Amino acid sequence: MAPAEDDISIDEKRVYAGSAGRTDAYVATGTGIVRVSLSADKIGAFDMVARDAARDVAVLPRDERPDLVAAATPDGLTVAAVGDDPAFESIDDDPAVAVGPAGGRDGGILVAREDGAIERVEFAAGGTTVASTAGIGTVGDPRAVDGALLAAADGVYRVSGGGLDDVGLDDARDVAGAGMPLAATGAGLYWLGNGWMSVRESAADGVAADGDGHAMAIVDGDLVVHADEAGEWDDETWELAELPVDERVVALGYGPGISVAVTDAGTLCVDAGDGWRHQVVGVREVAGVALAVVE
Repeated sequence: MAPAEDDISIDEKRVYAGSAGRTDAYVATGTGIVRVSLSADKIGAFDMVARDAARDVAVLPRDERPDLVAAATPDGLTVAAVGDDPAFESIDDDPAVAVGPAGGRDGGILVAREDGAIERVEFAAGGTTVASTAGIGTVGDPRAVDGALLAAADGVYRVSGGGLDDVGLDDARDVAGAGMPLAATGAGLYWLGNGWMSVRESAADGVAADGDGHAMAIVDGDLVVHADEAGEWDDETWELAELPVDERVVALGYGPGISVAVTDAGTLCVDAGDGWRHQVVGVREVAGVALAVVE
């Protein structure tokens, strides 16, 4: 594994976090969930906050209540309140493969189960108690959910009117539902214009967006970044990112003003607009990353 690029002490990072605010990155891995504290592009302390294997992780923003972080695990859905000491609680024992915010604040989360069932889970005010669970539909081999979009082996689905609409493509591996709809498939990277429009025609394994025109994708093993502010999404508006490590990126996420990419070797890279910095976190089997604002 590559050494950390930044020779910044923990004390310095704490001082920086005190003035610039803190965002926590939750990294889902085969051995549990690792939380990494970030302040802009400064990487602070990291620790294991859950020790059960996690297949995916997502953050649910909520108004006037602590945000929630949810994890899809082989043993079911687990949830914790975002904060200094997140305590993950088991919600159910139905194996889950993917989880994502359903869209909007307090909009609940979408959960994809191992058997293909898709559910919307709503939480009661003030805590992690489930208020309701509703079945939405079933797909074959679900892989990712984000906003109203779902990626599955037979294509992309949109949650609509309490059900699922097939919106095309095939072998969908990831989706981004914030802002411009994006899809990563075995055939390439696509954006939704007049139908699905091709960006790159090489296998795409991941995609993420912040809903404000910024996006990243993993295409043919490389990280590409959307670099256009005029609202265009074709091939010319994406460029290759130059990461500080020669490792394969496997998970992508966005926080306020920052982009995060995690590699298969357990290195977390963060960009706040001045280039990528990185820190070896020391985990394997990375399956996902989600960011939560703490302060």
